[in-house]
Amino acid sequence: MTVTYVIEGSGVTGADSFWTAVGEAVNGPGGYFGRNLDAFADCLSGGMGTPDDGDFVFEWRDHARSARALGHAETARYLERLAARAHESNRGRLREECARAAAGRGPTLFDRLVEIIRDRAGADGLRLL
Repeated sequence: MTVTYVIEGSGVTGADSFWTAVGEAVNGPGGYFGRNLDAFADCLSGGMGTPDDGDFVFEWRDHARSARALGHAETARYLERLAARAHESNRGRLREECARAAAGRGPTLFDRLVEIIRDRAGADGLRLL
């Protein structure tokens, strides 16, 4: 039986609130399901609250609001925070990505999250409402 997790997009105002929303959608109040893109992808691979057989769907309600909140400006902030604590060998790349995002170019956090979900859960693993 397919399990459906509902992400309430109306409450997503940035990356931090997304991590909270998806954590609570999967694991209940205060639940964890990643706090960065890599951890989120890892959580989708199993063992963090989703069924072992991978039979689940994310229903992302009010996704358009989330897409705006997780747009280029928030992407630039997210990448700047990553660059500040990244290994020096990764800082240049992260700062370049940050500059592109600040200029309104390149994939947004929303785009990356959608891609990760579809990569890990399949095309049918995400319903954007």
